[in-house]
Amino acid sequence: REILEYMLGYYSQLRPHHYNGGLAPNETERRYWLGYKDVAKIS
Repeated sequence: REILEYMLGYYSQLRPHHYNGGLAPNETERRYWLGYKDVAKIS
């Protein structure tokens, strides 16, 4: 169980992904929401 949690945590949250421009999923999501808030202010 601990190994599974480690793998899911690392690969799903921390490991850079090629399709994300080399960013970790958490960083990609953070940047998305920053951009979303900026668009929401304009609308």
